[in-house]
Amino acid sequence: MEYPFSSDAVARYDALADAVGNGAVDAQTAQDLLLPSYLDAVGAGASIFGRQVLYRRLRRGQDADGLSASRERVRMLLADSAARERIAAALQPLRKASAEVTEALFVPPSAAAGLSFAGLPPSAGMSAESPLPPVPRWSSCLWIVPATFLASAAVSFFWPTALAATVVLSLVLAAIQTTFHTRIQNWGAIAEALQLQLYAHSKQSDMPGADKAAQLRSKLAPAPLSAIPGLAEYCDWVMQANLKHYFQTRRLVREHAAFLRESYQLVANLDADLALARHLATQSQWCWSEEGWEQEIQLQAVTHPQLADAQALDISLDGKSAFISGQNGIGKSTLLRTVGLNLLTARGFGFCYAASARVPYLPVFASMQNEDALADGESLYQSELRRAHELLSLARQPQRAVYIIDEIFRGTNHMESVSAAAAVLEQLAAQGTVLVSSHNVVLAQLLDRSCVPLLVQKRAGRLVLTPGVLSETNGLTLLAESGFDPAIEQRAREVYKRLSGRLLPA
Repeated sequence: MEYPFSSDAVARYDALADAVGNGAVDAQTAQDLLLPSYLDAVGAGASIFGRQVLYRRLRRGQDADGLSASRERVRMLLADSAARERIAAALQPLRKASAEVTEALFVPPSAAAGLSFAGLPPSAGMSAESPLPPVPRWSSCLWIVPATFLASAAVSFFWPTALAATVVLSLVLAAIQTTFHTRIQNWGAIAEALQLQLYAHSKQSDMPGADKAAQLRSKLAPAPLSAIPGLAEYCDWVMQANLKHYFQTRRLVREHAAFLRESYQLVANLDADLALARHLATQSQWCWSEEGWEQEIQLQAVTHPQLADAQALDISLDGKSAFISGQNGIGKSTLLRTVGLNLLTARGFGFCYAASARVPYLPVFASMQNEDALADGESLYQSELRRAHELLSLARQPQRAVYIIDEIFRGTNHMESVSAAAAVLEQLAAQGTVLVSSHNVVLAQLLDRSCVPLLVQKRAGRLVLTPGVLSETNGLTLLAESGFDPAIEQRAREVYKRLSGRLLPA
């Protein structure tokens, strides 16, 4: 049975591991680009180990060496079905893990930073090698209470007065079990997961450290007597066997933290690559991506993998941002999500869902689903302003990025919306690449120096992206097709004609 892990558990490795790579995707971008559901699809069949690595790669990307190694392994797994099945069988036990192990292996970045920059020892007894505190010295004296209890029980057969001491000692033993019960249970799940990790590692004879993994796994395993009902309970309560095992295994994990971290990364990366190979084997349209320069986006016949009937589109940008317009319901938001997701899979996984792809391996940030936050007293416009401020702060970072923005500043009137949008988008386009869609087509003229105008439209039954700006809207046509009274449609068209004469240039 596979244990259901929370999204926080899946994200924990990324939060704890060292911050390699810049521009991690933030929470709003992940939601706007629908990354949680995408990761569920890509990670289907993977253990918590593989899913944690997939999450980190997609949110943070990989360096050149890591991306190259991952791509070669996925390529090998795709070409060799026998190897794929063999590795899948070896990794299958990982799915039985009921705990994630990274909190026991990786020092939190804040603790590591405190050690590196302040030159001081970590707090709370933590070491630079392991997040686990040292095993207390008194743990070596655990034998005293059980031995005294057994001696007192033996003496009480001949000297009844000793029975009182026996009762007191039995209560002490019970109190110890009660105090440590939850900690022993929680650690037991982690120790078992580590054993599964080491087992998977030991089964990969071509991996460095496979023999050591097998040896360490046997040391972490509980004693055979612990599997015998009745006797196990006696050993735990009287002999404190479970508490001794708790301290022994924590000491082992602490002593071998560096090796266990390497083992985790070897196994988890293999599980992630296996999941990617399985996923790509089911896809009809994908390609290995090429890294372009920072303002180059070349995607041919790009699609979204989670939309069964998604239509392929070509998009070509070289040195400029893009202002995208199109009629209501034509698919502008889907296009933005498609491009955003493919940019992230390129830098994180090394492939795109396209016929060919040459894109920058840069961070991606999105603003697509801003809403009222009534609980926080935040209106739609305030929410949009907050997100725009966040994007501008990100744009001041040294590394360039790609910004995906849908219908900017919907929460205020037309004139203020256009004015604020022009100012924000100009600033973002000066610091990175912007792909923005809006029904305020006048923005295309205001942004003509930084943004190429692109029009999404249907031709011969398929969607195409061509240079230009929307000239024929369909909002009032949709009003009529949605069953509104003809009088309402007529009045709406009259008002539209009057407003167009006032607001639009001749």
